[in-house]
Amino acid sequence: MTAYIARRVFAVLPVMAVVALFVFFLLRFAPGDPAAIIAGDDATSEAIEAVRAKLGLDRPVVEQFGLWLWGLLHGDMGVSIFSNLPVTRLIAQRLEPTAALTLATLFVSVAMAVPIGVVAAWKARKLVDRLVMGFAVLGFAVPGFVLAYVLIYFFAVQWQMLPVQGYRPIAEGLWPFVESLILPSVALGITYMALIARITRASMLEVLQQDYIRTANAKGLATDRVLLLHALKNAAVPIVTVIGIGIALLISGVVITETVFNIPGLGRLTVDAVLKRDYPIVQGLILVFAAAKVFLNLLIDISYAFLDPRIRY
Repeated sequence: MTAYIARRVFAVLPVMAVVALFVFFLLRFAPGDPAAIIAGDDATSEAIEAVRAKLGLDRPVVEQFGLWLWGLLHGDMGVSIFSNLPVTRLIAQRLEPTAALTLATLFVSVAMAVPIGVVAAWKARKLVDRLVMGFAVLGFAVPGFVLAYVLIYFFAVQWQMLPVQGYRPIAEGLWPFVESLILPSVALGITYMALIARITRASMLEVLQQDYIRTANAKGLATDRVLLLHALKNAAVPIVTVIGIGIALLISGVVITETVFNIPGLGRLTVDAVLKRDYPIVQGLILVFAAAKVFLNLLIDISYAFLDPRIRY
């Protein structure tokens, strides 16, 4: 087990190295010049070159990458071009709303999608199954931002049950904190929930056809015991896999969701940094998002060994 975990951990290092290399050079070769944005529309070419020299953008790209990588290895993601503040500080200031939204969406989606997927498989080709499959198709068909505006219109504007936008930290009270996360969590989690429910149903249908399930039913075991302890346990690996894959949906959806609901998290910071061509912030944010996905996928890989001991070898 220790050797398996060690192999998975060491496999993460080259992935992060490739991500860092890709992010740096992709941004440098993208169109747009932050020096021209800082200098202003009426700036002369001399003024723009002076700004470029001050920011170090006039140095060779390889030298810029070397300096950035050296700072990154020492925990320094650089300094924002526009705010002149450390990138790590800006990310730390915006981390709580994004972490709260992502974890709330992940928890609610998994807690709801797995049970309805199990029930759909149990009641295959019946009304419940058709309703779940209809929800799965609709969840994939409706874009997240469209659903977000629909939820805002009904629950916030028409019925005034929930706040329209904004984020309330947990320090201001548990209910205001939860209240500010309900609509964005639902808007962000519907697609993710539909994906998990569909894969849960498919995996459970396959397992329910196995001989040991028929034997358990023939012995007169309770239905919930057969579904949870026998079927779901053996169907867990594909379900856990799609949960890990779906994390990418959450990370990409955070940017749109935070913009729609005016949540001051990493998603909003990403949009602002991209519009301003603030290279250090964009690089730092992409690395943080990539590291979060790689780390969560590492946990998913490790969980395989507990769900199916054959994977360890």
